Amino acid sequence: MIAMAPPRPSSQHGPSRTTTVISQQAELEPALPAPPPDCRFSLSAGAQAAAEARGQLHALVRLWGMRVDADVLVLLASELITNAVTHAESGAGAGAISVCVRCLRGELRVEVHDGSHDMPLPVPPPVDDDAEAGRGLLLVDALATEWGFYRTPGGKAVYFTLPLRAA
Repeated sequence: MIAMAPPRPSSQHGPSRTTTVISQQAELEPALPAPPPDCRFSLSAGAQAAAEARGQLHALVRLWGMRVDADVLVLLASELITNAVTHAESGAGAGAISVCVRCLRGELRVEVHDGSHDMPLPVPPPVDDDAEAGRGLLLVDALATEWGFYRTPGGKAVYFTLPLRAA
């Protein structure tokens, strides 16, 4: 014997019990928030690029309601943007810097794209104690969940991820 579903009630008889239960359940349970969309913004390659990006990132954290350490987020982004500004000024794609931010699988991923084809070293070299530069990727390596880089048609992208905290 083949089991068959009961016939669907017609609309002239009012809503079915199942529809009523689902409607009541929807009123009791808050809807899960939709994941925020990806965000991409461009920066001019100059001294103000990192400050501009920090403002944009703080605004995204508030707008999306992200539960992330905003101080670490802007510190790491600032380091990558400063590197991009330094390398984009000397590369063929001078001035082309963009930032892409996305939430995926409980993590926040930030990518900094620039026009330089020079890849960072996977393991940052040791830095002298009195050196004024060279610690940016060490900070990224120490504070990010993950970081890396890849070639793009216009140069490269360097990224890091941070965990999103539970509500």
